[in-house]
Amino acid sequence: MTQSLTIRRPDDWHLHLRDGAMMQAVLPETARHFARAIVMPNLVPPVVTAAQAAAYRDRILSALPEDMAFRPLMTLYMTEDTDPADVARAHADGIATAVKLYPAGATTNSASGVRDFDKVRAVLEKMAEIGMPLCMHGEVTTHDVDIFDREAVFIETVLDPLRRATPGLRVVMEHITTAQAADYVRANDTGLGATITTHHLIINRNHILVGGIKPHYYCLPVAKREEHRKALVTAATSGDARFFLGTDSAPHPDHLKEHACGCAGCFTATNTMPLLAHVFEAEGALDRLEAFASLNGPGFYGLPVNDTTLTLTKSDTPTAFPEKIGSEAGPVTVFDPGFPVYWSV
Repeated sequence: MTQSLTIRRPDDWHLHLRDGAMMQAVLPETARHFARAIVMPNLVPPVVTAAQAAAYRDRILSALPEDMAFRPLMTLYMTEDTDPADVARAHADGIATAVKLYPAGATTNSASGVRDFDKVRAVLEKMAEIGMPLCMHGEVTTHDVDIFDREAVFIETVLDPLRRATPGLRVVMEHITTAQAADYVRANDTGLGATITTHHLIINRNHILVGGIKPHYYCLPVAKREEHRKALVTAATSGDARFFLGTDSAPHPDHLKEHACGCAGCFTATNTMPLLAHVFEAEGALDRLEAFASLNGPGFYGLPVNDTTLTLTKSDTPTAFPEKIGSEAGPVTVFDPGFPVYWSV
């Protein structure tokens, strides 16, 4: 017996496409299901200026298969030397949708990020003035803070003071991983949203560490305790418009994941929508999947919802997802939820 669910075509509000051969390989995996995506700027070198963002957007569109419709929404990588005027021009000209702030050293290719937040005060004030969202990787990077506590400490010591000092700044807490982050979003009525990834709705830290190290479950922010995973599921399936999908799908070739110092990131572009249907159905919340994947993100960013649709179908036999996506840079392992999934697009 089959079951189907038709929703507005979803968007991905946090995506890594990389560049060159890797982008060629993984872009179709996103464009097949998603109409738009906020594209991360942490290339090497990073996408810092409006001109660099426009050039990166052109490379993405050139790599897009002709039979696919997809709109990349570009971001600028904030450094301590970012020019407020360039940011404002990029926003006014429709080149950049948001600015991404990485605390220096927080994750992949974040070495050029921010160490002294006072040095970016002028940029933040300009963004508040023009209504341009700030996407934040929310972790402190000081060595005396345990990796499992870095998000909660960031909220208390960086994010909340920053928002109080810059009234009107619109902030997306990206890929939240803790109950504290979900609670902080709920406690703030305006100007604050949060993305939640597919994999953080499914795995906890045991999946990474029990029975041997599982490098393809390693991501940053790292998955936390089961109580936090449950809190994220509650937030995502609640219908609350402040929570929306950002997969943080991050392709790395297998030889760099299965490595003495393996790269952080889970590649979920291929199977996110069936996995979300599984999670939402388990919570009795299939009627709220469209809000999380297709409506809440456009609402926060002030964009129209998509006028096309996507249909998910559930069958009696498990869906077979590809184990890997081939690329000239090497194979990329597709996220394995560890249980059978009966939904497909």
